Amino acid sequence: MCDQCGCHAPAGDGSLLPVKNKTVTLTINRRLLAANDEQAAANRRHAESRGAVLINLISSPGGGKTTLLERTVAALGEELKIGVLEGDIETERDAERLRTHGISVVSLTTGGACHLDAPLVCQGLRRLDELTGDAGCDLIFIENVGNLVCPATFDLGEHFRVVLLSVPEGSDKPAKYPRAFLTSQIFLVTKMDLLPHFDFSLDEVKADALGINHDLSILSLSATSGEGIDAWIHWLKSVVEQ
Repeated sequence: MCDQCGCHAPAGDGSLLPVKNKTVTLTINRRLLAANDEQAAANRRHAESRGAVLINLISSPGGGKTTLLERTVAALGEELKIGVLEGDIETERDAERLRTHGISVVSLTTGGACHLDAPLVCQGLRRLDELTGDAGCDLIFIENVGNLVCPATFDLGEHFRVVLLSVPEGSDKPAKYPRAFLTSQIFLVTKMDLLPHFDFSLDEVKADALGINHDLSILSLSATSGEGIDAWIHWLKSVVEQ
């Protein structure tokens, strides 16, 4: 069993754990998730009391989350108050990148855990309150740990979950990691400027994603070139105005 999230790992001989152990693990996981969900609901209420919209960004490592946030702040920073909870296993490098753009950023370092959870996000929200004071935030982005598996299981209190998939990763990922797409409301295909250089089928990735979640909204963009960014910015403005 994974020490961090309780997911099953093969035994030393490559076989699965005994059925009895699986049953006990599932029971523990349910209890952990119930406690997490209770805190997530409290996180959501807290954000709403402060007039903020919480957006949880999930992707594989290198999917383009931090670069997208930099582009987003450049486009919206004069109109909206933006805060970021920056999740990483180690270092504050991404948090430091974002702070150079003049926004409030709280680093959430997991020390090895493969995802953020609601209690850790609660701590981050309280710290963000201290940084922003009465001004608060209109948008709070939660940049999750790079991973398409465990983050898809944990509700953090977000109002919207956004899954990113970059062109270099390949168009087969929705089929391989369906829960990340099933639990999200927006799917961003990132690094579209690299499309001519990779064997990536936009039609395939859209069909697979919509086959998993027919309510999924899909946007294609490049944070580097600016392609498709206007549609992303328009969506962000719309959720703040709701």
